[in-house]
Amino acid sequence: MSLRSPLAALALALAACASPALADDGLQMATAQEFAQVLAAERGRVVVLNLWATWCTPCLKEIPDLVELERELAARGVKLLAVGMDDPEERDRVEAFRKEHFPEFRSYLRNELEMDTLVSVVDPAWNELLPTTYLIDRDGKVAKRIQGKRSLEAFRTEVAALLD
Repeated sequence: MSLRSPLAALALALAACASPALADDGLQMATAQEFAQVLAAERGRVVVLNLWATWCTPCLKEIPDLVELERELAARGVKLLAVGMDDPEERDRVEAFRKEHFPEFRSYLRNELEMDTLVSVVDPAWNELLPTTYLIDRDGKVAKRIQGKRSLEAFRTEVAALLD
């Protein structure tokens, strides 16, 4: 047995422990540091990072389109990551809401008191407007910040530019 195989297995095991995977129930708490690791693990894909909240009506209208976008483009390397901006102490309420209204929508929930702390991983100048969606290119760089609700067609157009 070569030394490379055990080292590779160890590296994979450490990576799995280091970044929080989405829980079976579809909602996982994440700190800024943990979310940075999640994003790093997605390099090589185009990431559609959506910031949402249960109290944000435009967010809730946009979620079905984002789920559909990922379904359509997953085979081309597009990944939807969502982060709930609700109060972290409201995890159970947010999960019940997500399950009732958007059972296919898996999301992280910020595990930081300040909303800006987690978002600063991708945008230190975020203005706390929801919904905000970041399109992150295959190199892990923010290619575009989209604020306010957009249609499925608008998202298709924006993401297509990153796939070519």
